[in-house]
Amino acid sequence: MKELFSPNANPQRLVFMSMVATQAFVLLLLWMFYPLQLFPSLGEVFRSLGSLIADQGLIQELWASMTTALQSIAIATVLALLISYLTALPFFRPIAYAATKMRYLTLTGLTFFMALMVSSGHEVKLSVLIFGATVYLVTGMTSVILTTTQEEMDHARTLGMSEWRAFYEVVVLGKLDEMLEVVRQNFAIIWTMITLVETLYQSEGGIGLLLYKQNRYLHLDGVVAIQLVILATGALQDYVFVLLRRVFFPYSWLGAAK
Repeated sequence: MKELFSPNANPQRLVFMSMVATQAFVLLLLWMFYPLQLFPSLGEVFRSLGSLIADQGLIQELWASMTTALQSIAIATVLALLISYLTALPFFRPIAYAATKMRYLTLTGLTFFMALMVSSGHEVKLSVLIFGATVYLVTGMTSVILTTTQEEMDHARTLGMSEWRAFYEVVVLGKLDEMLEVVRQNFAIIWTMITLVETLYQSEGGIGLLLYKQNRYLHLDGVVAIQLVILATGALQDYVFVLLRRVFFPYSWLGAAK
């Protein structure tokens, strides 16, 4: 137990998982027996969750939002990688710089312009989500590229590589694992924006619209239930990204602090 309170300790997996389970259990007990006055009880949340699944199609709405989110992050990742890698050419660096600053724009004001450019509600939702994710991804990806050291590039050049080949080997291939981590960290942005876009364009439904309806009619137990579902989905999504990184880039963990 002493290792749980020691700086930089690396407890055994069983000990760590037991600690996590104990903390979660204590939080559940507090929620059950000492609920906050304005916060729904655990029983109310579970009852609302059952009703949402059985009567309001929570699973179907979650799937609709998930497919939209996956489509958005896939397109945004391709666009962000293209913009970020083009910073190798000085001509394109202002474009990447401008893209990183566009993350300060509010999406509420952009939806009108998106609606004028595309023809359907689904395309508007995708456009807004893609824009919002791309500007954050470009920010993270360009930061990863800027961590490339002169020694790394010089080493590639001493092997007889051309500038393009050195960039491809050192930056593109050498930092793919870090790019995947950037995507994992910024995927959460999609979920923070999806309520907005699904509320504005309700034809396809989605968990954001369902959350909006629960909030509108002050069904706080339903709001908490949906938020917990989104939280669980996000945690699972994070785990999948970490698993993919371990499988495809096992070397990325070799230098991690133990």
